[in-house]
Amino acid sequence: MHQKLLRSAHYIELGSYQYWPVLVPRGIRLYTYEQIPVFLKDNPYITDGYRAYLPSRLCLKSLFILSNETVNIWSHLLGFVLFFTLGIYDLTAVLPAAGASREDFVICSVCLFCFQVCMLCSVGYHLFCCHRSEKTSRRWMALDYAGISIGILGCYVSGIFYAFYCNNYWRQVYLITVLAMILAVFFAQIHPSYLTKQWHRLRSIIFCSVSGYGIIPTIHWVWLNGGIGASIVQEFAPRIVVMYFIAAVAFLFYISKVPERYFPGRKFSSRCFFFCSLASCSVTVLAVSPHLPVREQVDHIPNEAFYRVKHCVYLHPKVANNLGSSSLENLCCLPASGLCS
Repeated sequence: MHQKLLRSAHYIELGSYQYWPVLVPRGIRLYTYEQIPVFLKDNPYITDGYRAYLPSRLCLKSLFILSNETVNIWSHLLGFVLFFTLGIYDLTAVLPAAGASREDFVICSVCLFCFQVCMLCSVGYHLFCCHRSEKTSRRWMALDYAGISIGILGCYVSGIFYAFYCNNYWRQVYLITVLAMILAVFFAQIHPSYLTKQWHRLRSIIFCSVSGYGIIPTIHWVWLNGGIGASIVQEFAPRIVVMYFIAAVAFLFYISKVPERYFPGRKFSSRCFFFCSLASCSVTVLAVSPHLPVREQVDHIPNEAFYRVKHCVYLHPKVANNLGSSSLENLCCLPASGLCS
């Protein structure tokens, strides 16, 4: 190997990481759990591979080394790339092909943007949590929690907007309520004790409450659409159940510190939580996408009337194809008040 490179780097030989020989810039070393500062001691089952005492410049350089945060950093970064790519594809291909309205573009953009912010905030936290300043590390932790709140907001905005498209009153009630809860979470983060270990359980309760609130508009939506037996409910309810199930599994991984609790020293950390969260966000995107119906058979129907049918009767693409153009025309000729009652 080139002598200059050898002089500017050294090998990691620490705990289980001695089996992963990689070059590290000088000034960066890995520590065991006993060696790191108290504010980094969050999970005793992660025994080594910690970065610590680093300035901002070396925190950035540590992006390319192997540590117990490497997978966390890169998986969230790839999650951001995934949602960014989905956003470009949806805005340039899927939505225009479906003849989407301006509202569809806005809601889709907001949803995917919130997920991107969530991923980037987590990247920042996992990258800079090892900063030598505890204050800086705590700020990045607060930003990570804020990103999670924004991700939850993205789930709510898209779901509530389409679920209550025909009922403007309830749509506004639920959107305002969700926004108020997210703002309350932001204000709670200002409290000096919010990021302390003493408030760990309270933080979990807060995020569980904000996430669990979605059950209320979901039950209301099922009732407004005729109950479990309604076709639209049977189409979308399983996706909602899957989304909440994945989110619940992710939360259980997080609070129980599984699987690293049973495999101390292995390289797990919050990766299971991340992958479940990413899957939950992806299910949200998939749950909203069927609202964009196929337009080949109904190109001659006015766009405004078509969207009244699409949203107020919740006409799924498969249903639209089965009805045919003549039946769709009859539906579109109904007044908006008749459709959106």
